[in-house]
Amino acid sequence: MRVVAKVGTSSVTHSDGTLNDAMFTSLAAQIAVLREAGHEVLLVTSGAVAAGVAATGMAQRPSDVGTLQALAAIGQSRLMERYNAVFASHGLVTAQVLLVPHDFGDRQQYLHARQTMLRLIELGVVPIINENDAIANDEIRFGDNDRIAALVAHSVAADVLVLLTDQDGLYTQDPRSNPDATLVSTVAPDDDLLSVAAGSAGTARGSGGMASKLSAARIASWSGIRTVIARAARDRVLIDAVDPAVAVGTTFLGRDRQLSARRLWIAFAAQPDARVIIDSGAVAAIESRGTSLLSPGVSDLEGSFAAGEVVDIVDAAGQLVARGAAAMTSAELALIRGKRTSDLGEGVSSLVVHRDEMVVLSALR
Repeated sequence: MRVVAKVGTSSVTHSDGTLNDAMFTSLAAQIAVLREAGHEVLLVTSGAVAAGVAATGMAQRPSDVGTLQALAAIGQSRLMERYNAVFASHGLVTAQVLLVPHDFGDRQQYLHARQTMLRLIELGVVPIINENDAIANDEIRFGDNDRIAALVAHSVAADVLVLLTDQDGLYTQDPRSNPDATLVSTVAPDDDLLSVAAGSAGTARGSGGMASKLSAARIASWSGIRTVIARAARDRVLIDAVDPAVAVGTTFLGRDRQLSARRLWIAFAAQPDARVIIDSGAVAAIESRGTSLLSPGVSDLEGSFAAGEVVDIVDAAGQLVARGAAAMTSAELALIRGKRTSDLGEGVSSLVVHRDEMVVLSALR
């Protein structure tokens, strides 16, 4: 079985940002057990900025991007130093893999990153993955590793994604403020809980929260991957989460009907910079009949794009309807938007986004 596990800042560091040696030791020991049982494991870790704050003796985490990037560079080496040591005690070799949004947003780079991670697995190495916060100046402010873990799980065709946190799993309400909150043990693929509104960052040291974990579970579900959200400090949590017969935390079941790798990349990995605004008729055609987007249904566009680049397709109110790879450039679309096929010149195509290159996001809610 191929496993992607993600551990957050609040689990790998103490409140002052110093590394939580007990957690590093536990993770290495559990992954060693899983490896001995024949499983392949990739670990996505947070904590670089917090470790940098502790190393420099700062009283609190700063807010300016430049300092955060510098702290990430300081802390990342300390994270890897500790991971190398604890895994070496089990005879395991680790490798640092630092990713940025471009590694998921650019199709070719996405394939390169996947090839590297798969080769590391073939070599018997444990990839230790983190966002490259030292240079990812946008993601460092509002990104999180839960989504990265889900995208990694999809890219390497993982069987299970384990998101380790400081809570036992998903609750019906926030257990920190509501004593009546109960733990949700299982979420089916079509359950509304996959789109439930949840809290943002759970701690001042981390950037994730239950909302980001639900989003990650949603991505994984559409990849056919079982996802488990569980407390990192629980004894044998990784080992038990991998075993579907053991009840631990909250399990999100993967869908039988999966999107293709190409369409999953379009839906979740690509990061569009442009939007195509469509009228109500086009919205109905796309959502109800799964048609391609043609020029008559386009009322406006925002931003520029080349043919093949992914764009957001939104309605008149700006609500996201779909995402797809454009069949033409923004300059070409600007000339023919709203025009019927019969009004176009000879040889001019009205195809804006082909249905095979589009994902209707309302169907993923």
